[in-house]
Amino acid sequence: MKIIQIECLILDKSFPFIIVHTDEGFTGIGECFRRQPMITKSVIDNILGPALLGKNPIHIEDRYNDMIIAGSALEIGGAIWIAIAGIDIALWDIKGKALGLPIYQLMGGKVREQVPVYASSMNRDLAPIEEARRAAHFVDIGYRAYKLHSAVPGKIDDPADRTINTVSEVRNAVGDNIDILVDVNGAYSVHHAIEIGLQLEQLGVFHFEEPRPHYDFDGLAKISDALAIPIASGENLYTLYEYRDLLVRGKVDIIQPDVVKTSGFPSLINITTIAESFGCPITCHNTQPTVSTVAHAHFAVAMTGVPYAQEYNIEHISIRDDKPILSEPLTISEGLLEVPDGPGLGIELNMTSVRTLSG
Repeated sequence: MKIIQIECLILDKSFPFIIVHTDEGFTGIGECFRRQPMITKSVIDNILGPALLGKNPIHIEDRYNDMIIAGSALEIGGAIWIAIAGIDIALWDIKGKALGLPIYQLMGGKVREQVPVYASSMNRDLAPIEEARRAAHFVDIGYRAYKLHSAVPGKIDDPADRTINTVSEVRNAVGDNIDILVDVNGAYSVHHAIEIGLQLEQLGVFHFEEPRPHYDFDGLAKISDALAIPIASGENLYTLYEYRDLLVRGKVDIIQPDVVKTSGFPSLINITTIAESFGCPITCHNTQPTVSTVAHAHFAVAMTGVPYAQEYNIEHISIRDDKPILSEPLTISEGLLEVPDGPGLGIELNMTSVRTLSG
């Protein structure tokens, strides 16, 4: 089997998707992280795609190394890893289809039947009482955990921050048996993060995410040492080496890799191995609710080191909610995501929607 074409289609001017075609009729689909999609497309069209044409997609590890070498990924990083991720997911999809196996079987099989997911609110403009009503609605339809993004992004210790008021209202609305997760995207100083974290502990918050930016390992360690609440971080890291430093120097309690940033499944699996050696659990960062969500689901259902609920974006997303690109919608019931059982990712794209959105 040989790769004959790799397409990078940008849907709705925002979402880069990959379609890998082979000479034996197998087609793989993948997704890249959504930031700066034209850069991702350029990397794929001009660097990674040409390096893979004519090669066997089934040899996933070899193709992964081909992309790292072609993109000088260890030197350039960022956009290269993101582009590699989308192609890698598509290659796993092809291998699963060729062997007649879902991706989770390629990873060794299921360790759980379904993947619990939490409702992730990305809206930063809601008043505390409005966020509380929203959280209560998602609890009413079966979710058992809710994440809010409460601080003022891009600023430090901004007086407009309403985190404690919002969490208090959400706790009152959902009761004591629902997990609340708080993500502030690095918007606090070390001393203020500790002050806020102590209050979040009293409110029974499940985890406190990115109290300091991902690169401030020393600051994260100080916060982690000072608080009992689990500190989570990692969504903005790409490589195994950065995750090693996050664990060793940052001393975080939960790491949050994202398959569309950490260059696909090989890196994600290696990060899991390192995390398990530290006894550190994983909960995936996942804000893209179609192919990325399915890829994470295959990973989460197959790995013992992923015990918690995984992120699911509840905001309005055009390619899921207006012109759905999946032929069949994902099934989430009572906060549990059903993992597709078909070969590869186990999903198919609605190519009419895909071509319309990429036009």
